[in-house]
Amino acid sequence: MKPFKALDYYEIDTLLTEEERLVRNTIRDFVSEQVMPRIEKHFREGTFPHELVPQLSELGTLGSSLQGYGCAGLGPVAYGLIMQELERGDSGLRSFVSVQGGLVMYPIHAFGSDEQKERWLPAMARGEKIGCFGLTEPDYGSNPAGMLTRAVKTADRYILNGTKAWITNGTIADVAVIWAKLDGEINGFLVEKGTPGYSARDRHGKFSLRASVTSELALQDCAIPLQNRLPGAQELEAALACLNQARYGIAWGVIGSAMAVFDEALEYARTRIVFGKPVAAHQLQQRKLAWMATEITKGQLLCLQLGRLKEAGRATPQQVSMAKMNNCFVARECARLGREILGASGITDEYQVGRHLCNIESVYTYEGTHDIHTLIVGQDLTGFAAFS
Repeated sequence: MKPFKALDYYEIDTLLTEEERLVRNTIRDFVSEQVMPRIEKHFREGTFPHELVPQLSELGTLGSSLQGYGCAGLGPVAYGLIMQELERGDSGLRSFVSVQGGLVMYPIHAFGSDEQKERWLPAMARGEKIGCFGLTEPDYGSNPAGMLTRAVKTADRYILNGTKAWITNGTIADVAVIWAKLDGEINGFLVEKGTPGYSARDRHGKFSLRASVTSELALQDCAIPLQNRLPGAQELEAALACLNQARYGIAWGVIGSAMAVFDEALEYARTRIVFGKPVAAHQLQQRKLAWMATEITKGQLLCLQLGRLKEAGRATPQQVSMAKMNNCFVARECARLGREILGASGITDEYQVGRHLCNIESVYTYEGTHDIHTLIVGQDLTGFAAFS
């Protein structure tokens, strides 16, 4: 396999710190050496690469943006670069790391008790415990406020009833962060694997994210101790804060996917001969490559500035929505154009582009669809909510 050559048309590397470049290069080498040789087999067979979890932990990728509890404590840009490189390998792998850190470890770190933090965070940073995030329901995705999952408090426990859908890591998770309405108000709860009344089953037949575990969770009179409620996770805003962390990582990650597709398409176009000259020498194909390079570069700059704003504590959820919305669209279009450039070769798993093309359809949809993020930005600009 040809070594990956990252697009850096505007010398964005010069805007990164030495530590950020070191983190990026370390994960880039890991993806090239450990992920790429095995990911197609996992995608083809629909299996998760469990064997990579210890290495992901050793590299500090699990909860890498969190402070303490064995976490790496990296800055937002370094964290984003990790997501970029992991998704350059495969969206499913980035999803695993994103859910573990941004959707499970983050709410425990931000909203949990000292006992909850001490129990779960070090073990999750070491990859010894896996988590999942249960917000989406079969009938409530874009409108989580309408969720049907309920929690009832008794003298010594909470009783949970409900169903969660499209849950990454569900069947392999040791703990689930479950969002449920308690007295009409959304709260976060920790539900451990093996708790009576709690079950998970995998979703099969996926065209997308085949190297990722996608599950459905069921809670039927599931009783958990009172101390398993996240004390700071009350109201929908807490759940949305978790999503904001994940969406930030996705904005970086999908640019990694686009970079992988561009690199492959450019190399193919330079070497494939059509009508007596390379594909890359034809005007229409150059237009596609130029569009891809331009939009990837814009996406890289968007992520970098968003990361700097996040460092300064000034990044808004609406800015994160713009980055997620724009960069997922760019990655989706790059995958489509890359497939066109590769022609029939683009539909075989001898090349990456088909896998990225399938994966981006999920990433384009989850953590807020393109349309929902458009309306989030639209409301911020105009002052009018147009969700319904």
